[in-house]
Amino acid sequence: MTKKRADNNSSQLRNQAELRLAIAPKTEAEQRPVANLLQELHIHQIELEMQNEQLRQAQDALEESRDRFVDLYDFAPVGYLTLTDKGLISEINLTGATMLGIARNKLSNYRFSRFVAATDRDRWYRHFLNILTRVDTLICELPLQTDGESLIYARLDCLRQKNNGHDSTVRIALTDITEQKKAELNLRIAATIFEAQEGMIVTDAECLILRVNNTFTKITGYLPEEVIGKNPNILHSGRHNKDFYVEMWNSIQRLGYWEGDIYNKRKKGEVYPEHLCITAVKDDDDVIMNYVATFADITMSRDAAEEIQHLAFYDTLTRLPNRRLLIDRLKLALASSARSGKNGAILFIDLDNFKTLNDTLGHDIGDLLLQEAAHRLEICVREGDTVARQGGDEFVIMLEGLSEDILEAAAQTESVGNKILLELNQPYHLANHEYRNTPSIGAVIFSGNKSGIDELFKQSDLAMYQAKQSGRNTLRFFDPEMQASINARVALENELHIAIKNKQFQLYYQIQVDDNRSPLGAEALIR
Repeated sequence: MTKKRADNNSSQLRNQAELRLAIAPKTEAEQRPVANLLQELHIHQIELEMQNEQLRQAQDALEESRDRFVDLYDFAPVGYLTLTDKGLISEINLTGATMLGIARNKLSNYRFSRFVAATDRDRWYRHFLNILTRVDTLICELPLQTDGESLIYARLDCLRQKNNGHDSTVRIALTDITEQKKAELNLRIAATIFEAQEGMIVTDAECLILRVNNTFTKITGYLPEEVIGKNPNILHSGRHNKDFYVEMWNSIQRLGYWEGDIYNKRKKGEVYPEHLCITAVKDDDDVIMNYVATFADITMSRDAAEEIQHLAFYDTLTRLPNRRLLIDRLKLALASSARSGKNGAILFIDLDNFKTLNDTLGHDIGDLLLQEAAHRLEICVREGDTVARQGGDEFVIMLEGLSEDILEAAAQTESVGNKILLELNQPYHLANHEYRNTPSIGAVIFSGNKSGIDELFKQSDLAMYQAKQSGRNTLRFFDPEMQASINARVALENELHIAIKNKQFQLYYQIQVDDNRSPLGAEALIR
């Protein structure tokens, strides 16, 4: 307080004291000459009392202000601490001590670096040395190991404080940013997930698109600005009816999600299959706020599944059914034959001298022959029949729906066999080579489940070897009687061809009469 201000205060106090004394009751003693001296004493006494009162008020205000400062300092939402230039804690508030997990009275002269995670301690040392040479605030973020177990992430706002004639100190504002770091991590994870390999669509409760990811654009061809604000039904392919979508949304409303395969359409109009999952996002009151759809283009998966299916049931070289698929179809054919009473047949076909071709011209040429033979066999049968590759140069044909009469069924089988012999005897043009090849065919007739599958294969295989023993390039039936009947039929056909060639047929007319022996007509006979 300056002298002038003190004089003003003294003058004010004196005036106030004189005023109080002036209004006080007058006594007889005060009327005497000594009264002046007493009056002065009273005035000074009042002045002192008033000064003491002002001092007490100032002291109370100062203590109140100090208490407020202490409360603000100790219970601030951030930790405050002071470090010596050696990195020792010289002062810390209660918030800071609580964050570090150690009582404040134990933190005096405690080395702050002990709280820094070991992996970041070198970084803290470099930062601290940098602070001691700067005059501005430096900020860093560090993981702190508190109370020996817990780990928090903290932001340190550091400022060097130059003391008068003493070493520097460092003031630090310590902010716990653990939850902020977790939120940032969750955001990064969410962003990573959102930009995953699956397409993603986020809509509002009215199914209007709010956001899509990059994979959505890659799969559909639509840019974000082309679909935001629109309904995802712009992707509909038209392959699903109304009931499909009604069932989908019923599931979403009832269960909160739907998952399944669906056909959608790209921007360029291409229809493709995708695996789609739609999830409803609800608030705390169970009210739907958004829908999140994730989907993956499964075109390749379906193609791969179809390829696996094909590899399991089809021959890779000729693309014909393999033995496994043939057996499955033969089982069905036997069951169908048992129900309908119609016969079926197995034709076992082996290409003659195929090994010689492989040895002379190579396996590549042999493969070409097998592929061409497979094609020729397919055009020799009806659409419902099966042509399969048994393996190597062996093929099997299964005929279904033949005549109920076994001899007629054998004749039908022979007709197909003769057609096969004719086709496979035609020259093959293999790369730059012309090659001729003949087949040996074994045949067996089946009816219902009288014979097992293995037995039928064995019988047709034996019949094929009979054909080879007969000079190849021929067909043989497993049943000797059936074979004899077929041989007789073939012999008759040959004789008829010879008779036509030699003009050995004679025409006879036999009169037909009624009961009265009157001629009705004539029956023409050739002998």
